[in-house]
Amino acid sequence: MKVAIVGTQGVPANYGGFESLVENLLGDNCPEDVEYTVFCSSKDMPDQRSSHKNACLKYIPLHANGFQSIPYDMLSLCRCLKGYDVVMVLGVSGCLFLPIFRIFNRRRLIINIDGLEHRREKWGKLARWVLKTSEAMAIRFADIIIADNKGIQDYITQTYNQPSELIAYGGDHAQRNLNDTFIDKALSDYGLTRGGYAVTVCRIEPENNSHVILEAFSQTDKTLVFIGNWNHSEYSRSLKEKYSAYPNIKIVDAIYNLDVLYAIRSNAGVYMHGHSAGGTNPSLVEAMFFGIPIIAYDVVYNRETTGNKAYYFKTGHEIIELLNRSDLEGTPMRKIAERNYRWQTIAGQYVSLYR
Repeated sequence: MKVAIVGTQGVPANYGGFESLVENLLGDNCPEDVEYTVFCSSKDMPDQRSSHKNACLKYIPLHANGFQSIPYDMLSLCRCLKGYDVVMVLGVSGCLFLPIFRIFNRRRLIINIDGLEHRREKWGKLARWVLKTSEAMAIRFADIIIADNKGIQDYITQTYNQPSELIAYGGDHAQRNLNDTFIDKALSDYGLTRGGYAVTVCRIEPENNSHVILEAFSQTDKTLVFIGNWNHSEYSRSLKEKYSAYPNIKIVDAIYNLDVLYAIRSNAGVYMHGHSAGGTNPSLVEAMFFGIPIIAYDVVYNRETTGNKAYYFKTGHEIIELLNRSDLEGTPMRKIAERNYRWQTIAGQYVSLYR
């Protein structure tokens, strides 16, 4: 069975939920009768290897993100009109092309619509209209729609009166076996001690409530390690300039050494999660496997992901109140993660849809 995957930056995965999804569908989690082809961005994946974990990689000469994501996905779809039993599209950016695509391709079409991208504050009115229309096209033309969160599934039912399959993300790939010497050195390099700080990892965007989290910590003596893309936009640069002045706030650029990233995240005293848009967020699922307390923005997607067992905030004042508590518990997070978010199970759910 030949399966084409459209809509990611590519593999091997660095950052990104869809990239991590594809990475973990391949290799040991891929049955022998499934052959994957993954469409990748030659602009974002400069080494342009021809294969990865037995999957064939094909390249599109555009960036996979931002405004170019629309023609990127459309061109990818053009290149898989023939030769595949299943076409799986991750995200809705290129779904305006589906009325034409479906004229020439009647094979099984599976679309994971991701979060509600058209609600993100970073998009202008035109971009939001395009994304909302693309979402509607995805619902109309797909054979199977995947929702990664019960909140997204309910949205599909209420908005479009259509069924969808609920498949979450895995997070066990974030676990690592590191010795104490390595961990202590990694923490020391950032001036940290085990359990003595809070950590968050995200894109620095308004809907991730970066400003709310930073402002709350600026009013406390609690240490915050905030890892993200600080030079991405005017919003992120202004936050970096303002809050770098606070001695308890460590503004850290993206860390691509996954061992170091694991050491910092898994040894935090609390994980802060500010995402307010989208469905099941990969960084949240990964953090749940660390078994540390999680303080998450109070929105239905985060409550569904954490089984209502995390701690939730809407305001900076609520963050401060939670940080001052001494009874925060992380064990329930690990139990939920072990039960719901293992890649082997999730990969099997995808394969069952192909068939």
